[in-house]
Amino acid sequence: EIVFTTHTPVKEGNESHSLDSLKKMSAFNTLTRKQMKEIGDSPFSMTVAGLRLSRVSNGVAKLHGQTSREMWKNVAGKSPIISITNGVHRGTWVDDRIVENMGDTEAIYKTHQTMKKELVDFIKKRNGAKLDPDKLIIGFARRATAYKRPNLIFKKSDLIDPYLESGDVQIVFSGKAHPTDDNGKEIVAKLVKKAKEFPNSVVFLEDYNMEIARYMTRGVDIWLNNPRKPLEASGTSGMKAAMNGGLNLSILDGWWVEGCEHGINGWQFGDGYVGEGQDESDLYALYRVLLNEVVPTFYGNKDRWKDMMMESIATTYERFSAKRMLERYYAEMYNK
Repeated sequence: EIVFTTHTPVKEGNESHSLDSLKKMSAFNTLTRKQMKEIGDSPFSMTVAGLRLSRVSNGVAKLHGQTSREMWKNVAGKSPIISITNGVHRGTWVDDRIVENMGDTEAIYKTHQTMKKELVDFIKKRNGAKLDPDKLIIGFARRATAYKRPNLIFKKSDLIDPYLESGDVQIVFSGKAHPTDDNGKEIVAKLVKKAKEFPNSVVFLEDYNMEIARYMTRGVDIWLNNPRKPLEASGTSGMKAAMNGGLNLSILDGWWVEGCEHGINGWQFGDGYVGEGQDESDLYALYRVLLNEVVPTFYGNKDRWKDMMMESIATTYERFSAKRMLERYYAEMYNK
């Protein structure tokens, strides 16, 4: 029996191919053209085929399940689409020192400061940039593509540049664009240009890999996430940062819809608005929360920041683990 997991609700994440192309590649596999069309339509949609051939399908977060049900509502003969939120493997992504000091606020804070210094040293060795471990460091690392809006935070230079100039806000980026994604490559070029403009407060780490991801998710103070809602299926990097004591600053999309307790374990910005002027609405919402809540708390209320770190770990460590995720897959999909 087949079960199917659908993912990113954008065109690039849901491939379709002409039936002629599939026939040339011998993909019909004894099926007739009519049968192939019945399975995946014409052009042949990989997602539609998955939905029709499976007995149950799932989205990878609660909101993503809703989005997927709406997106594919006109597909006849599809399986029901449920929601199982993604999770991360704690043994891979959570630093052992965090696990050892679980529940001890001062020890967790001290451990995080150590990991932050390790990130700063890694960046200096790799890029030559000299970040200040005593100042706020924001992280953003994921695939460079337009809907994730990596450079959104720079759109109003008159608002953000003074903080970059003073070093009170430092931002570390990493990520790769798909080889055929020209928009993604252009975004990377803009990030690199900004890093040259502010060499000791903006960093772009090239050749994104698991090593960079570990340093970043363990060492940053804030994990920034601003995809164009509702196009983020789940996201997992924010879970990794949260379990290491980082605080998420994110729009309400993907997993953060379920995980966010605003002002307690991190921050949301915006109210989830989708529509005309969405980018501008999200941009000003980001600045409002970053400059009026995040920055003042970091520099002016260290006790509250420490409490939020502890809540960030406590509210994500079990709930967004791969263990919980796999248990749900087994119970709700694989063992039915």
